Amino acid sequence: MRFLHTMLRVTNLQRSIDFYTQVMGMTLLRTTDRPEQKYSLAFLGFGPNPEHAELELTYNYGVTQYDMGSAYGHIALGLPDIYAACEQILAKAATFGGSITREPGPVKGGNTEIAFVTDPDGYKIELIQRDWD
Repeated sequence: MRFLHTMLRVTNLQRSIDFYTQVMGMTLLRTTDRPEQKYSLAFLGFGPNPEHAELELTYNYGVTQYDMGSAYGHIALGLPDIYAACEQILAKAATFGGSITREPGPVKGGNTEIAFVTDPDGYKIELIQRDWD
């Protein structure tokens, strides 16, 4: 069994594609438009399946808002320098949306360095400092 993708419903597909590619550094892997069913999909990631899990963005025609509910938590991304990433995200947020909602620093009660980013639709993304060596 493999983890294939996570799906998020978005209110503006191009804005979300721009955020995840231009701000978060993902690559747009493929898109599908289903006008008869009134939805469009975009798959993004740091590489294609099966080597990498993907993020599926779903735009349902005409939907301008979603209720996230209280069950959704966040997506987590590991990277070698969350401090530099947050500086880059902050610099691009005015153009592409999103914000930093928790500055980089140690997790409460631990040593792991984390930060939180929010995408243009309000989804949380946790950045976790990882030494890949």
